[in-house]
Amino acid sequence: MCRWIAYRGRTIPLEHYVTEPAHSLVSQSIKALESTASTNGDGFGLGWYGDHPEPGRFREVQPAWSDENLRYICRHLHSHLFFAHVRAATGTPITRPNCHPFACGPWLFMHNGYVGDWARLRRPIEALIPDELYPSRNGTTDSEALFLAILGQGLMASEVKRDPITATALALAKVTELVGGIEGGHPFRFTAALADGRDLYAFRYAANDAANSMYYRQSADGVVVVSEPLDKEHATWTPVPDNSVVIARKDELVEVVSLKEFGLARTSRLPQLQLQMSA
Repeated sequence: MCRWIAYRGRTIPLEHYVTEPAHSLVSQSIKALESTASTNGDGFGLGWYGDHPEPGRFREVQPAWSDENLRYICRHLHSHLFFAHVRAATGTPITRPNCHPFACGPWLFMHNGYVGDWARLRRPIEALIPDELYPSRNGTTDSEALFLAILGQGLMASEVKRDPITATALALAKVTELVGGIEGGHPFRFTAALADGRDLYAFRYAANDAANSMYYRQSADGVVVVSEPLDKEHATWTPVPDNSVVIARKDELVEVVSLKEFGLARTSRLPQLQLQMSA
């Protein structure tokens, strides 16, 4: 399973969360503590917003711990909204187009999850991507396909636009149906972050499986959402409930809202993953 962080708030250097903390994302690439894959060495990526409406990106196929450029980039890049991701591949090739985050227009997306029987379901899931967005399909991962399917639910439309949570809930419902529903279907885990340069949304959802871990912490600077805590101060991190979305909009208080409010019923049948970090 992959590890990631998403930040939205005051403009800060990326190193504040990506490389500096005791259990930073780079540290998690070597030894994750709340993942079935303790090593996440199948590439990494950064995504950030600056002076342009579309996000900047830097992605590499080598492990995050072995790329000396990453520390320099994170020290000199400053942003009010950024993503960082270290990858543990689940069957698709280790190539740059398969590294997160993914981008299309103003949107940025990264994912930690799994679509069961992806080889069989790839074609019907890709069919959820509108023709006009399919040229943006550069890789082979389920993550990128899910991203473009979400955008296809009204986030790129010029006529009728949906809000990002409704669009995501609609796409998740369709994929849940494709994996066989919630009674005996294939596992489907979706822990992901989505942003448009202004607002940040982070989702925790699963069908027929336990949802991957996700936490957030809010401070005077802003909010950071993570796959697992970046330090040993466990009490300062709030676990995100299953079947929920963290909403961090510009100039608004952070909210955590159940996806039931957007028509997506609770589907996780197994206990949530528990914090395993040692004191």
